[in-house]
Amino acid sequence: MLRDFKAFIAKGNVLDLAVAVIIGAAFAKIVSSLTDDIIMPVVGKIFGGLDFSSHFVLLGPVPADYHGSLTDYAALKKAGAPVLGWGAFVTEIVSFVILAFIIFLMVRWATRLIKKPVETQAGPTEIELLTEIRDELRRR
Repeated sequence: MLRDFKAFIAKGNVLDLAVAVIIGAAFAKIVSSLTDDIIMPVVGKIFGGLDFSSHFVLLGPVPADYHGSLTDYAALKKAGAPVLGWGAFVTEIVSFVILAFIIFLMVRWATRLIKKPVETQAGPTEIELLTEIRDELRRR
């Protein structure tokens, strides 16, 4: 079983997949920053300064030992208050759509590259070959 596992890991596809996962994780961080730091602030500005990441619904009582702001989503969540963070969810959806679109463009580009017809020199036609053979036989 260990030998089979080593053979599986040594396959090129598994190594390619591992590299893809690592690059994908780094790429996801870039898209997350693009969403959080560039796109969502612009969307918030368009909608009158709305910051989606801090919008939530409080679902239950706040812990008795909590003395922070009742409008601070991150602090309430850290304190263990039951909150429904719909703003953070909207931000994640936008991030996902951007990431999916970029991956779509990359796959589309790669598919076009792979399907690009390989230009080959056209060889002689069947008639030309037969003519060459006939001429060669006549010379001999």
